[in-house]
Amino acid sequence: MPDTALQTEQAHTTEHFDVLIVGAGISGVGGAYHLTKQCPGTSFVVLESQESFGGTWLTHKYPGIRSDSDLFTFGYRFKPWTGAPIATAEEILSYMGEVIEENDLGRHIRYGHSIASARWSGSDNRWTIEGTCNGRPFRLTANFLWMCQGYYRHSEGYTPEWPGMADFKGRIVHPQTWPTDIDLANKKVVVIGSGATAATLVPNIADKCQHVTMLQRTPTFFRAARNADDLADTLRKLEVDEAWIHEIVRRKILHDQDVFTRRSFSEPEKVKQELLAGVRAHLGPDYDMDTHFTPSYRPWRQRIAFVPDGDLFKGIRSGKASVVTDEIERFTPDGILLKSGKELEADIVVTATGFHLNVLGDIAFEIDGKPLDFANTVTYRGMMFTGVPNMVWVFGYFRASWTLRADLVGDFVCRLLNHMGARQAHRVEVALRPEDKDMKLLPWIDPENFNPGYLMRGIHLLPKRGDKRDWQHTQDYWGEKNEFPAIDLDDRAFVYG
Repeated sequence: MPDTALQTEQAHTTEHFDVLIVGAGISGVGGAYHLTKQCPGTSFVVLESQESFGGTWLTHKYPGIRSDSDLFTFGYRFKPWTGAPIATAEEILSYMGEVIEENDLGRHIRYGHSIASARWSGSDNRWTIEGTCNGRPFRLTANFLWMCQGYYRHSEGYTPEWPGMADFKGRIVHPQTWPTDIDLANKKVVVIGSGATAATLVPNIADKCQHVTMLQRTPTFFRAARNADDLADTLRKLEVDEAWIHEIVRRKILHDQDVFTRRSFSEPEKVKQELLAGVRAHLGPDYDMDTHFTPSYRPWRQRIAFVPDGDLFKGIRSGKASVVTDEIERFTPDGILLKSGKELEADIVVTATGFHLNVLGDIAFEIDGKPLDFANTVTYRGMMFTGVPNMVWVFGYFRASWTLRADLVGDFVCRLLNHMGARQAHRVEVALRPEDKDMKLLPWIDPENFNPGYLMRGIHLLPKRGDKRDWQHTQDYWGEKNEFPAIDLDDRAFVYG
């Protein structure tokens, strides 16, 4: 804790803002843009713990790091995307940098600011934020908190503990903390995992190492297609304005995604066979699809990774990469012993095994002196929480691009702030209405609907949802795009003061 003299000094230097945005990733930069356009005159600051903007796209530096959502929908609605649909981290960072520069957002962003605590005072109707910057404490106050820090811990990825890991003579690395000194030349590499990260890494290191093996416990669904959009290409040949192209292609992709998502529920077996046929077309009729690429779960129960130009499957077919579907018994000095009895030799093991769910930035929250446990709150549409005043959280979509919801929430926050101004209200929180008091409370998301490992490991940390649509994160962009603008801010769920 800071000493009395430092506390006195801070009391005289504490800055105050109307809004404090946490995080300068895709959500935070978008939030800053929306504030400047929809709430002119609002004072705000964006605090980012890393050395620059970008969030995920700055944290991850493993070979080939790219989006697995198309940039026509992962990009902002207000900033046309002009490149290939699946973009590299470098391209996404360049795009975000243009948004910051073109809208003069840089003056609002402060890097290297790690937040330790956020305390709400009902008597002052404001948040006090404390943390460190370059080892020195800072304190800010704000009327409103906009949480845009994402949903996983940037400092470390998730690696299970397997027996014998200490005996392994090679190197174990996690993609989230990819080392700059790693040498893959002439090395046998095993990548543990089968999601988007593994599917990106394997083809991008296949030419750099002796051989790479993707070791998976169970198969994953993939979609393989050309990394181009025929409609966008045609419209560009016709010299249509890029802003029009962005909107037209964006709407077409979203329509197609909506149809595909609904079909995955209404005719899952047919969708499954279509996905498998796409993979089989790349690997050939003799490949063991049943073992390595036929999941046991329904499509969209976990995220479907996109494989641009089928690069993962090309690597497998060339012999530079291979897939092993088995479970790990233990690590050995020379590799990994599998439960089947087979041993995979390895010089380097990459654990593409996911990440740690991070609930609201690992920040210690207090409401009027009482520690806040978000697991004891109920979420209003996945963005506000019962008993937590003047705060909104951005948590994107699983089956559609994250940024789609960031834009929807941005509009909602700005509308809410303007509504509070019109009412001369200094605080707002959500509360269960009389008709909601006996509503059944459930986990954040139905595991039968969506159940990736990181979410199942950390679901006990997340707020509860109700069995009514207002009190849950529906994961339904195609419904929410119409519902969010129609939210009645004078509904009894909103309590002003």
